[in-house]
Amino acid sequence: MGTEVKRRKRRRVLNHHLEMAAPQFTLSVLVCALLICSVTAYPNGRVARSCAGMIPQHNHSPQSDPVHKITVSQMKFKPGDQIKVTLSGPPFRGFLLEARNAEDLSGPPIGTFTLIDSDSSQILTCEDVQGFAVSHTSSSIKTEIKVYWNAPSSAPDHVQFLATVVQKYKIYWVKIPGPVISQPSAPPFTTPEATTQPLTMAPSVSHLTKPFSASECGNKKFCVRSPLNCDPENEPACVFLSFTRENQSVMVEMSGPSDGYVSFAFSHDQWMGDDDAYLCIYEDQTVYIQPSYLTGRSYPVMDSRGTLEDMAWRLADGVIQCSFRRNITLPEAKNRFVLNESYYIFYAEGAAHDGRIFRHSQQPLITYEKYNVTGTPQNVGGSRSSALLKAHGALMFVAWVTTVSTGVLVARFFRSVWSKAFFFGQAAWFQVHRMLMLATSMLTCVAFVLPFVYRAGWSWRAGYHPYLGCIVMTLAVLQPLLATFRPPLHDPRRQVFNWTHWSVGTAARIIAVAAMFLGMDLPGLDLPSPQKTYAMMGFVVWHIGTEVILEIHAYLLSRKVEILDDDRIQILQSLTVAEAEGHVFKKVVLAVYICGNVTFLMIFLSAISHV
Repeated sequence: MGTEVKRRKRRRVLNHHLEMAAPQFTLSVLVCALLICSVTAYPNGRVARSCAGMIPQHNHSPQSDPVHKITVSQMKFKPGDQIKVTLSGPPFRGFLLEARNAEDLSGPPIGTFTLIDSDSSQILTCEDVQGFAVSHTSSSIKTEIKVYWNAPSSAPDHVQFLATVVQKYKIYWVKIPGPVISQPSAPPFTTPEATTQPLTMAPSVSHLTKPFSASECGNKKFCVRSPLNCDPENEPACVFLSFTRENQSVMVEMSGPSDGYVSFAFSHDQWMGDDDAYLCIYEDQTVYIQPSYLTGRSYPVMDSRGTLEDMAWRLADGVIQCSFRRNITLPEAKNRFVLNESYYIFYAEGAAHDGRIFRHSQQPLITYEKYNVTGTPQNVGGSRSSALLKAHGALMFVAWVTTVSTGVLVARFFRSVWSKAFFFGQAAWFQVHRMLMLATSMLTCVAFVLPFVYRAGWSWRAGYHPYLGCIVMTLAVLQPLLATFRPPLHDPRRQVFNWTHWSVGTAARIIAVAAMFLGMDLPGLDLPSPQKTYAMMGFVVWHIGTEVILEIHAYLLSRKVEILDDDRIQILQSLTVAEAEGHVFKKVVLAVYICGNVTFLMIFLSAISHV
């Protein structure tokens, strides 16, 4: 029960972080998918996961000389006493305050806290005990925090207050030592030589002198490239990832255009979560190489860099390049996969600011199948779009670019052209119209289901597209149902039906076009921009232009046939000739229109198949 409560709290913390971070980096958050879990990355201060070590996971070393101080209202205490504790100093944004056994600072927190100002501080639950620690409520600037500490009945002889203070993401102090308070009968306290744990020295990192080479891909190197067979030496836009086995280790090279970070991950499936990931983060003209672990569709948990060797990096022409070596097996590392098994390989890039990383700017590049990077060297590619999403887009394009538009033209302009009875005694134009519209409804129904299968639910990051899609789906099902209740030709209700049928169909077409415009911009489909927008605009203009031409032709045809009361034979002959000419013109226009629609469809399908 407690574990489930913690899990729900973590989810609320992550969701709230996204809401708070958005105003500061609106554009980056909208177009960039990974975040670092940290004290500063939680502007709401709910950092219970940091209670034990009091160390933010910021991928930076803490400052050595504290500039903030902790003061108390009294130096002696008895169980049950309430002591005022003040944290003050230069402006800061985040903090974590705890009391520990002064003779065992690595032990659990001691006593509980009571708030004085709930607007700037909040109680945390650590180790299932509420009030073990205090943290900030927001990232607003502070210079002083005051709280009460409640001495427990089982308090040790000596208690020391510790604080972690965050000035900004990469500037913070860990376990700033505060005063030691003692019980009246306690023996004198001897100050230890150090109140903080020694920091692990960061592994050495060198500089690369030239771009990576793809000449040995498929020979000595296992390579993932996009576009396939691109050359990182000569093409800055080339996404390059290589693995070279050397005895019991693997040398990894990664290169790609980005001004924030590039990353890759090994995964057991084609979904983000429970993956072994590695990031190269650009900051202050330096690249930090960081292993991490992905838990679900959430922020990466940063791990120690001690598992990596021979790290090196290079920045040139907007391209981040980094390399490192790691052993094939790392028994002591909990979240590191063994490399002699097969995995899907992900590659992603995104924005970074002040050491923090944000959601990847587009869908990750994912290999088409699982590969063993320590096996036979290969040269493979991948896709940034799921096959299900590709099928969704393709079916919607077929339905709303070809079948429905052609069906509308047939019903509006070809009644007199194909008026002869066809199957079941119905006119040919009606049979064609009904066939095309039923095909549209069926294609829409199939396409509608695919994104839900892919996402396993609703997509909250797809903007208005899914909402418009639901409306289109409803209208696409409603339209043929309404058609089954079509009154006879001369029934008084026929006019009401005609207007209803036209209104529902027209609304569906307009909303479908809007949904397609929005859907093409989603990262899940990853169509080339701005060509996709131009192509869609071209189709709209093409269809409207065709309707206008046929409307003008119908008007001119009606004016051409003049009714002459004194010569009815001439009337009939003129009408027959005009109709024949009109039929030929309409058939030519329809043939050209269909050819144009097929061309637009091929453009869309080609773009979808190449992502």
